[in-house]
Amino acid sequence: MLKIKPAIALVWQSSSGWTLIHVTLTTIQSILPLALLYIIKLIVDNIAISLKIDDKTQIFSHILFLLFIAGIVMLLINLNAVISELASTTLSQRVTDHLQVILYKKAIEIDLELYESPQHQDILERAKWEAPNRPTRMLSNLTNAGQSTISLLAISGLLISLHWGLLGILLFASIPTMLIRIRQSNVFYKWHRHQTEVERKANYYGHLLLGNEPAKEIRLFNLGHLFIKRFYDLRQQLFQEKLAITRRQASTRLIAQSFTGIAVLATYGFIIHQTIHGRFQLGDLVLYSQTFQRGQGSLKDLISNLASLHENNLFLADLFEFLALKSNLIEPAHPKLVPRPMQQGIEFKNVSFRYQNSPRQAIKKVNLTIAPREIIAIVGENGSGKTTLVKLLCRLYDVTEGSITIDSINLRQFSVSDLHRQISVIFQDYTRYQLTVEDNIWLGNIDLHPTREQIAEAAQLSGADAMIQTLPQGYDTLLGKWFKGGEELSGGQWQKIALARAFLRDAQLIVLDEPTSAMDAKAEAAVFQKFRDLMRDRSALLITHRLSTVKMADRIYVMHQGEIVESGTHDQLMALRGTYAHLFETQARNYQ
Repeated sequence: MLKIKPAIALVWQSSSGWTLIHVTLTTIQSILPLALLYIIKLIVDNIAISLKIDDKTQIFSHILFLLFIAGIVMLLINLNAVISELASTTLSQRVTDHLQVILYKKAIEIDLELYESPQHQDILERAKWEAPNRPTRMLSNLTNAGQSTISLLAISGLLISLHWGLLGILLFASIPTMLIRIRQSNVFYKWHRHQTEVERKANYYGHLLLGNEPAKEIRLFNLGHLFIKRFYDLRQQLFQEKLAITRRQASTRLIAQSFTGIAVLATYGFIIHQTIHGRFQLGDLVLYSQTFQRGQGSLKDLISNLASLHENNLFLADLFEFLALKSNLIEPAHPKLVPRPMQQGIEFKNVSFRYQNSPRQAIKKVNLTIAPREIIAIVGENGSGKTTLVKLLCRLYDVTEGSITIDSINLRQFSVSDLHRQISVIFQDYTRYQLTVEDNIWLGNIDLHPTREQIAEAAQLSGADAMIQTLPQGYDTLLGKWFKGGEELSGGQWQKIALARAFLRDAQLIVLDEPTSAMDAKAEAAVFQKFRDLMRDRSALLITHRLSTVKMADRIYVMHQGEIVESGTHDQLMALRGTYAHLFETQARNYQ
């Protein structure tokens, strides 16, 4: 089913004024060449008449006048073409920018889980490919098809006046080409969808070869030529598949064009025959031959644009497929406000969770509480489910079973944005923004009017301020090496910046996932020495492998394979002589 209406709506929303200009200029462009053709016919007829009379002065004056009119029309054609190109380029850019914004808005609306699904990654990739240009192409196809139709209607009248069979031949000869073009569009679209994942793999190797973070390992492990070969092999696979399709299409097109060529030659023979036998004047020969040629061109353009419209419609379906994705995180119709301050705290009740398309339970029947102003720690081996619990708490996912509540109110009853304002999270894989120091910290609370004093205070709490003072422009220093003048930081320094970002947010709960993993022992000790003071009236949830940092926690939960296997204070868990005690003593021995 053609999605012409939504495509045109997208173009119109991006720039209604330039859309009108584009359509108007295209319509004018379809009429002017026909007017020029008719003027040329009149000139040729006058030349033929001048050969039969003695006084050629008056008729020459008339021919000069026609030439003057033809010159004006030619000037208008050229002027219209220049303005049309400007309008088309401007409209295309406006549409591209508009659709990129729509794409980005949709990208931040959909569930985090969709980014972890290969199927949805393919949908997103195809949407990125098609969003910038398909709607503009469809508008161009429609206007060009309209232009060709107007020209074809005028040409049809002239051909019928000569002989109705000429129009029939013109239309009949075009049918094979039209059917072949539509079939080829379907074949190419199916192949394009099929090879999306292969294209993504090739692009991934390109990202590794050009990216900043993989650059060190690629050189140290001598991976460059391996990745180049894999990239090339994937591109060769795509090339061979596309070449095979193109060869088949070229053979079919050649047969169709041969059939059309025979019909065209037969038509020209008929027109020449009529002229030789005196049924047409010389001007008629020029008019009809040019008319048939233009009719052939207009019909060819019409078929091409209709076929392209069909093809663009197929590919545009990828964009609308992405825009039609629905979030599984349903916003409540009448959301409740997150209690501030919390009175009872946060409670996980028999919480279980399973990722989409995975038979394994990532979280199994978890029960835990976080009281107001309480510091909780979750420890366990990699893959035990610690970070998944945080994602459920932030409602980046919804639980599969059980519930999570704040003051006995289910998280699903809060708006997601209000919930996020009450939780400040720094994940282990925090983002290193290639922005200034000030921006890197301020992004933790963009609702706050940025003041240097507040940002500096957050940096002092995280221990980043002293380091920032040594940078060339202090808080105005650009971080990272993506842009000119940027300063790169060590892993521990970046982590202090990320902690400052978390502390700037006026949230009731601070969640720190491996908050000091990149810091040295001295810096880590400095942070946690004053950690309880930093929390003030806040609750805190710590996730860490370094068990020496969780001693100050009010309660510690030990996770194993998605389940909580132990809980209690440090002393209680050590006395239990279970998993926690074993992990703690193992780590302690490594420092002896």
